[in-house]
Amino acid sequence: MTHQEAREHVPGRLHEIFASPYDAFSNEAVERLLHIHIMLHLLVVRPMRRRHLILRVIHGWENGSFSPDELQYIDYPLHTFDDFQQVNETFQRAREQQEPLPSNAVSLLAEPLDQAIAAANAKGQVIDEETRSIPARWPTFPKGLSLYTMFKMCNRLVYGEDDPYRSSHCMTEEGLREIHEFHLEEGEFAIVIPPGPQNKTENTLMVMHESQLEPVSTIFALSIPLFE
Repeated sequence: MTHQEAREHVPGRLHEIFASPYDAFSNEAVERLLHIHIMLHLLVVRPMRRRHLILRVIHGWENGSFSPDELQYIDYPLHTFDDFQQVNETFQRAREQQEPLPSNAVSLLAEPLDQAIAAANAKGQVIDEETRSIPARWPTFPKGLSLYTMFKMCNRLVYGEDDPYRSSHCMTEEGLREIHEFHLEEGEFAIVIPPGPQNKTENTLMVMHESQLEPVSTIFALSIPLFE
């Protein structure tokens, strides 16, 4: 395991704006809603207007399940707020008509996990099925810590989290990324951004469970015009 793959509670983009980001979004924070609007404008609205925002909707885990094979996802490029609303309406129709929710053909975690295990096995490190099925053991092989970090992010987005905000660094296939998680009364989502000036030229990923599309749309819409 290399700690360079992922680190939790690492200062990120919001530390450039807020003196204490971990306190800025708590229910006790003065001007909490203003902090949320500033955060959304910086991390979501700006990349959307640069046409660098991707919405990733996850679903599939239910009733405490956390099998990598069951976690599904689908990505949508967002150029306007109307694009977000169209995604929200697509999922609403699927639920109302009891149709399968939109998803890609591959699992978000299962394929990368199998590839990492195959690479470890090829180098002589034997990874058994029990290790594959217990996420806490993934950091014992290369790329396992970064996969475990993404697993935990998705697990918190599906099942909830008490802390309103947390930040991490994670090495992904696209390179190093900052992960900003928000577990707010208005909705739960994560923002995955390139560090430093790369955030102006590379894609930002907005990740949320499908159940959060409707609640997040309200606060998202309010943030768009505030800083014109």
